[in-house]
Amino acid sequence: MALHLQRTARLLLLLRGSALSPRSCGKMSTGTRLRVLLDMDGVIADFEGGLLKKYRQRYPNEPYISLEERRGFWVSTQYGELREDLCDKAISIWESKNFFMDLDPLPGSVEAVKEMAKMKNTDVFICTSPIKHYAHCPYEKYAWVERHLGPDFLEKVILTRDKTVVSGDILIDDKPDILGVEPNPSWEHVLFTACHNKHLPASTTQRRLLSWADDWRGVLDGKR
Repeated sequence: MALHLQRTARLLLLLRGSALSPRSCGKMSTGTRLRVLLDMDGVIADFEGGLLKKYRQRYPNEPYISLEERRGFWVSTQYGELREDLCDKAISIWESKNFFMDLDPLPGSVEAVKEMAKMKNTDVFICTSPIKHYAHCPYEKYAWVERHLGPDFLEKVILTRDKTVVSGDILIDDKPDILGVEPNPSWEHVLFTACHNKHLPASTTQRRLLSWADDWRGVLDGKR
């Protein structure tokens, strides 16, 4: 019993010395961490390309809107303007099973996100809005993340209909206007260029990320 107590006391002294050592203090002082929120559809997953492909497969004889002709965030609204019944047909595509599961990654997105997650003092989360027709979407978003980014990223998924209530330093999102109950979100909205927003005039107050070939590292460094 006495020997056990001696060993315990020696271990506590070693731990105490380690905790007070300059090397340990250096490791504990890691500096301010940068929290990056990444939208999913239109930023790392090719929502627009996947929608157009499946729409043309399901409705081969109906008019469609090419990616070059896309205007406005809500693709169903633009289809409704083309012909009223086409709005519901467009919506039926992304409400169908395997739509989100089958989306291709946008060029360079997977590589960029994985590199970003390994950067010092950087926390990366996938912050995505599930559709209200929830039969397939939430599960498929998680499955997509696991397939393309790996199982560790399942801990980094945030599903929310209101991104303004999520705390972060940067939100990279292709939606031009992100509104919610919080009028002054903690994050800076960096607009990710997509087919539907590339025609918007340049803003002097909002930064853009043109693609994953653009200087996304500089965008992050600008917030450190």
